[in-house]
Amino acid sequence: MKAGMIGLGAMGLGMARNLAKAGYLTAVYNRTTAKTAEFKVPAFDLPEALAAEVDIVLICVSADQDVLDIVEAITKTIKPGSIVVDMSTISSETAKKAAVCLAEKRVAFLDAPVSGGVEGAKNGTLAMMVGGDADALGKARPVLEAMTRRIIHMGKTGSGQATKAVNQVMCAGINQAVTEALAFGEAQGLAMDKVIDVISGGASGNWFLQHRGVTMTQGTFAPGFKLALHHKDLKICQTIAAQTGVSIPLADMTVTDYEELMAEGYGDEDISALYRMKKQ
Repeated sequence: MKAGMIGLGAMGLGMARNLAKAGYLTAVYNRTTAKTAEFKVPAFDLPEALAAEVDIVLICVSADQDVLDIVEAITKTIKPGSIVVDMSTISSETAKKAAVCLAEKRVAFLDAPVSGGVEGAKNGTLAMMVGGDADALGKARPVLEAMTRRIIHMGKTGSGQATKAVNQVMCAGINQAVTEALAFGEAQGLAMDKVIDVISGGASGNWFLQHRGVTMTQGTFAPGFKLALHHKDLKICQTIAAQTGVSIPLADMTVTDYEELMAEGYGDEDISALYRMKKQ
């Protein structure tokens, strides 16, 4: 199956490299062409040009409108029977709009957001939560397995993104807990590398602590997962919460904290930059 990758950002670049290693990548597109140079496959100037040449289009971009713009473009050329897999983090409603648009061209759409950070994208160990047609997922699965360790079919279109919203709310709470706890430890004058080492192996150990604990306590906040992007995702979660009558106070607090950090110029840092506020 010929696969084309649209979007070579922090996540997409690692995923594209794993697709290339597995022999599936046959085309790439990125708005800034410099990132396409390393791939020994055609780099197209337009998404619709890529879509005409592949069987499966993989999308990994930043925002809802970006996804809709790409879907609108590729409907001009995409072949009936193709599959589009969107690995961006967007709203369930946007995923449903994209699916309807592509269905008119007899093209299957899977909303398939991922979790695991840039490390997971680099190492091919991402977790993928998928909404859409099960048969389409079955056809796409060999390609997706080149980038992931776990693929779970969540149900109908939009359910992948709904599951990712759960993930993002949970990430907000974990970020709050870890940054607060480490600032608490540092205030006591503890050796933070030892604190992180021992706690990572206990009941409160978690991915965020293991992968970001040392760097944040050393004042390094290279993304990772950009704070401004998590803010965007949490705004989606707030909309869902309002629609369903659910309270997400930790996520609400994190949105407010992020907005303060963004106003101070830290939006492009990793979400662990929340530690800046906790240290104060």
